[in-house]
Amino acid sequence: MKGRERDTLDREKIVDMYTQMLTIRVFEEGYEQLYLQGNLPGWAHLSIGQEAVAVGVCSALEKDDYIVSTHRGHGHCIAKGCEMKYMIAELYGKATGYCKGKGGSMHIANFKVNMLGANGIVGGGFPIACGAGLSAKILGTRRVTVCFFGDGAGAQGVFHESLNLASLWKLPIVFLAENNQYAEYALFSGHTTAKDIAQRAQGYGIPGVIADGMNVLDIYQAALAAVKRARNGEGPTLLECKTYRYRGHYIGDMEGYRSQEEIEEWKKRDPLRLMEHYILEKGYLLKEQLGEIMSKIEEDFKEAVEFAEKSPFPGPEELEKDVYSF
Repeated sequence: MKGRERDTLDREKIVDMYTQMLTIRVFEEGYEQLYLQGNLPGWAHLSIGQEAVAVGVCSALEKDDYIVSTHRGHGHCIAKGCEMKYMIAELYGKATGYCKGKGGSMHIANFKVNMLGANGIVGGGFPIACGAGLSAKILGTRRVTVCFFGDGAGAQGVFHESLNLASLWKLPIVFLAENNQYAEYALFSGHTTAKDIAQRAQGYGIPGVIADGMNVLDIYQAALAAVKRARNGEGPTLLECKTYRYRGHYIGDMEGYRSQEEIEEWKKRDPLRLMEHYILEKGYLLKEQLGEIMSKIEEDFKEAVEFAEKSPFPGPEELEKDVYSF
């Protein structure tokens, strides 16, 4: 794997990052099948192909740091420490889910690992991230907040408002642009004249950094520098990871707005295959051991589904609990 990475990570860290990426892939592919079988309600937005972003960034964080996610946030949840069985239960709308079955795919949150929530509103995470960053600065906790957002959200007014505020107050935030090339059905170059989202950092006097979104080690090194800067009180960074989603905007998307050739070209740099090659090349694991990791994750996913299916739905008495407005 070529790029920004340095041989500063030990074998255990490398294998853990690979395992997390594979867990996200297994989770998303399994979720896709459950959804297509008609077992799950709501909308489903998959992050297959984007696993390196979630893992690379979250691997640079401390346990007490915060993340704010998006509607395509299952990978962010797993990378921050959420367990599959409670996530699946939430997707099923069960009472044992992280949000007691009331959040669903686009609104999972788990405050125990400081995952402040996914958000169905495009760009809705920016003000939340600023709030978390301001609290950390006032309280002196040295906690860093990562705000994940897509290339479409970078065209929202709240993006500019939040970067301006964070820059002015030197808030400990990493604004993470997960640029998968398409805002719903619109190609990135079709809704902005900017070549890179990272260029917009110049207007707010903060660093704008670009990482290879298919290379988890490149992302990790870039995120590590941005997190260190934020923790040291130097303010926010706008970090753009150029990646690609292999599936449509949502399950059931009829596609038609991109070619199969384009998809296959991006798949040549599949983040999991790149990492597997790196691990085998370094001698960290044998091919058989990679297979064992896959088998274990698949079994864990199966158990998570069984847990969710056996879990109860929330009762009528739960209707007004945890609800703050009507």
